[in-house]
Amino acid sequence: MITRFKCPEGFSPDFKGLPRIFVRKGYLRIFFLAIPILCTCPDQSFATHLRAGEITVERQNCSSLTFTITITVYTDTKSGIDFGEGRLDFGDGSAPVELPEIDDVIIDPGREIGTASFTIEHTFPGPGRYVIGYVEANRNYEVLNIERSGRTTFYIETEIIIDNFIGCNNTPKLEIPPIDLACTGVAFFHNPGAYDPDEGDSISFELTIPKKDRGLEVDGYRDPNVQEFYDLAGINYNQANENGNGRPTFSINPVTGDLVWDAPGAPGEYNVAFKVREWRRIGGIWQPIGFVTRDMQIIVEDCDNERPELIIPRDTCVEAGTLLQEQIFGMDPDFDPVKIEAFSQIFRIPNSPANYSPKGEVFQSTLPPNDTANLRFAWQTDCSHVRDQPYQVVFKITDNPPDGPDLVSFATWNITVVAPAPVWTAAELNVAGREASLEWEDYTCRNSAERMQIWRRVDRYLFEPGVCETGMPDFLGYELIDEVDIDQNTYLDNNEGRGLAPGAQYCYRLVAIFPNPAGGESYVSKDTCLAPILADAPVITNVTVDRTDRDDGRITVRWTPPFDIDPGRFGTDYRYDVYRAEGFSGGGASRVATRITDTTFVDQQINTLDNPYNYQVVLFSNNAPAVGPDDPIDTSAVASSVRLELRPAFERIALNWSANVPWSNNTQDFPLHYIFRGLEGTSEDELELIDSVDVNREGFVYIDSGQVDGIPLDEEIAYCYKVRTFGAYGNPRISEPLKNFSQMACAQPSDTVPPCITTLFIDSLFCRPVGNLNLDENFFLDNAPCDFRDFSNRLIWNRPDPDCGSDIRRYNIYYTATLDGAYERIASVVDTFFIHNTENSSTPLTSYAGCYRITSVDRSGNESEFSNTVCKDNCPNYVLPNVITPRSVDQKNDVFRAFTDDIIIGEGGELQDARFLRIRCPRFVQRVTFKVFNRWGKEVFSYQSNGENTIEINWDGTGDNGELLSAGVYFYDAEVTFDVLDPGGRVRNIKGWVHVF
Repeated sequence: MITRFKCPEGFSPDFKGLPRIFVRKGYLRIFFLAIPILCTCPDQSFATHLRAGEITVERQNCSSLTFTITITVYTDTKSGIDFGEGRLDFGDGSAPVELPEIDDVIIDPGREIGTASFTIEHTFPGPGRYVIGYVEANRNYEVLNIERSGRTTFYIETEIIIDNFIGCNNTPKLEIPPIDLACTGVAFFHNPGAYDPDEGDSISFELTIPKKDRGLEVDGYRDPNVQEFYDLAGINYNQANENGNGRPTFSINPVTGDLVWDAPGAPGEYNVAFKVREWRRIGGIWQPIGFVTRDMQIIVEDCDNERPELIIPRDTCVEAGTLLQEQIFGMDPDFDPVKIEAFSQIFRIPNSPANYSPKGEVFQSTLPPNDTANLRFAWQTDCSHVRDQPYQVVFKITDNPPDGPDLVSFATWNITVVAPAPVWTAAELNVAGREASLEWEDYTCRNSAERMQIWRRVDRYLFEPGVCETGMPDFLGYELIDEVDIDQNTYLDNNEGRGLAPGAQYCYRLVAIFPNPAGGESYVSKDTCLAPILADAPVITNVTVDRTDRDDGRITVRWTPPFDIDPGRFGTDYRYDVYRAEGFSGGGASRVATRITDTTFVDQQINTLDNPYNYQVVLFSNNAPAVGPDDPIDTSAVASSVRLELRPAFERIALNWSANVPWSNNTQDFPLHYIFRGLEGTSEDELELIDSVDVNREGFVYIDSGQVDGIPLDEEIAYCYKVRTFGAYGNPRISEPLKNFSQMACAQPSDTVPPCITTLFIDSLFCRPVGNLNLDENFFLDNAPCDFRDFSNRLIWNRPDPDCGSDIRRYNIYYTATLDGAYERIASVVDTFFIHNTENSSTPLTSYAGCYRITSVDRSGNESEFSNTVCKDNCPNYVLPNVITPRSVDQKNDVFRAFTDDIIIGEGGELQDARFLRIRCPRFVQRVTFKVFNRWGKEVFSYQSNGENTIEINWDGTGDNGELLSAGVYFYDAEVTFDVLDPGGRVRNIKGWVHVF
């Protein structure tokens, strides 16, 4: 076929209309190419003939903004033109650098490709996102998939992010050069052998379009597998892949980085590009933090060669300390000699690196009878190699045919190094204190690990982790109770001072955690279990919801008597008080039953529709020799009702339930929880059992999509549910299973109507006006110590109108510390008030400043719009004295300083005197810059609070030269940064004078 090409102005085409004949897989192909192989011109000096390149960046140290930037390029040596004389732009507004001509080129004569590089140091002005770009004129003339390639500049770029929050960062490194050739009809492979030098970071790969300058893609780019390049060569496009049974493809594997073109069509040169993007886990979420772009050329030739193949081990997990030894095999269909190479960061790590042999330009025979070449791999792993992400080893095999280009294949092997499990030595029960003394061996990897997690559950659960199954699996039902330093090997569990629950059997496991950014965690330890805690107090066995109603709800509470108690001391005639509180745990409990003899209590006329409740039983005895009848003997653990939440979706409703109980609701013996359902208006007794859930596998979740009866849920109908849980204490003397119902909850599929908006209020502050030292009026913090930190903000609101708020289940609280900040949810409550302090939210309160909004959430999980915004600000204050007497005999007023508590305490005056001083306390001051000037305006002293320098200043009257200033009046200028809401009001200048005596 004939294809028309147009050369750039001033150029003339040089056609070679020659027949090309080659044999591929048993059939003959003959086709004619009538294309301009070269556009010639008397002067081609402006073309660099760059085939490929990338930019990598390395930070010199984490306390500096200076980076080492390296440009690596691959040139066409046929032209004899070197790399250089392009423009490097740092992306920070500074002047670009014009590169010199680089003649230090490493030449691969077999491929007519040279490798050259240029390195420069650059200091960036500060944090930011920077795109570093290099542009040079021009690309090769013969690139088929770029229009006017000989007149198109070559451009590569790399992005880096400098941010203290992200931390120190370097770009990925690319170990394998893009110098391999391709054959028509044979799949082409390339892998950059990329890795990220920053431990814990991850990389991904994505195709992009080559560029000619910043923000400008090359003209007329086409992927190399488009049909025109196969029609050009007379190849059937629908059978152009390597197997001859499908269309050609061009893609990159986002995980391994394997670039695959299956298979090339017309001979010639093609340019493609891809990004190696790096990711870092920030706040538990993987965030992109930069990329490196490789722009590369694929040279396709007519050749009769089959690509070689690799056989590598399966991805593996090894325990740190294991010697990993494997063999990698290579074969070639044409029995040509092959060379096997390995690329990975594990060959460069300083401590116990991996190795392989043979290395270098060693081609091995694949002739019969062996038919294979092999590479021997070995790595003595140790604890320093443990990390969350696997190590990637990229193997490359290259054949060496007697004529024509060699071909390559790649394979990627993932190796995860995991930490060994901790080992227990002892677990003993202190009966009197209901506490467990735990001890374990010094951890094998304590020089690399950071902390040890202690996990606990009620009732034993047998489990052995599988290969590479690290950390604590969720389905085991263990609770993380603490983390300790890795050097610690003992722990006392007293349940945060409450004591372990009477009657329960407790089991423990350990997991070692490795520091970020590499991360990693050990295999979970074997369990160690205590004997059941003595039941010498009441043991609650049931908190089950009998009736769901806002006004007439009912819960039945049952418990066992204290069957392990000493009757000689406490008798046998027991009475009980029952306490109840709203929510899942204790707090504000009130007594609802007094001195009852029964071990069952029915709590009535409570709001079980909106609230879960928790209960505690207090033990008394009428015939105890050791205590009187009104003296409490002991108290049960707290146990709550089961709370069911529903979240509707299209033709389905998701159920989720939870409880805070001293027993276990996921046990190996009783793994099933039952799901009951009925239509709205159905009584709780009429709900039907529709399904069960294995909570050990699925968790406390069930999705009803009508799968039981095969009928999708109707979005016009409300469905009501209850869940029955099954649990155990792990104590053979307590009957199992413990059965408890949740409340009944109703929802409608696809209920998307949110509840109404409510109005929010906040308590206010009365701040003393700046400079007002009058004691006649009381203002906030007037009598508080200077180091006061007990901050709290009280929010209150009313329930919305019942017409659109009757199904509200909770309220979400949103908060921002600044006017221009983003709101984040800090709490979710069922009450109509919330006190924000340092303990009861996901964001502790460190000052009064902040703004709040709330939303209402209905039973279907729909969230209302935001309420009105209410804000509260700090009362900033900063007062400086005007007299100092340095080096005085009485040693008073020796330094110029802001008022502090030690000054006030030192005065020892009456309350009014203390208050007079405390209204001068520095309040909500973040930073102070302080300068002193003499009467001629010359600066004689300067000070800035940072690090060890406090906001108090403590100036002793000396100048910047260290000598005491002469007596007299001096002037000062203090720039004070306050912690307040409005960014425009944070910085204030305080000017004044001070007399130095």
